[in-house]
Amino acid sequence: MKQADYKNLSIPERILLVEEIWDSIADESADIELSPEHKNLLKERLAEYKKLDKSERKTWDEIKSKAKSKLKK
Repeated sequence: MKQADYKNLSIPERILLVEEIWDSIADESADIELSPEHKNLLKERLAEYKKLDKSERKTWDEIKSKAKSKLKK
């Protein structure tokens, strides 16, 4: 894809493209070390998540599905 070709895509298509690019980076970046600040932030967020009642928790698949359905409207 040429650099400017992405501009011909719709916004939902561009968002999906960015998601695919992000996923490909995540697949290849297992060796990248998080900074201590990011590790602490993740620990804090996980602790907050665990405090929620199970009925308030959402899985990544639920969040992604909801976002994709909003894009289709």
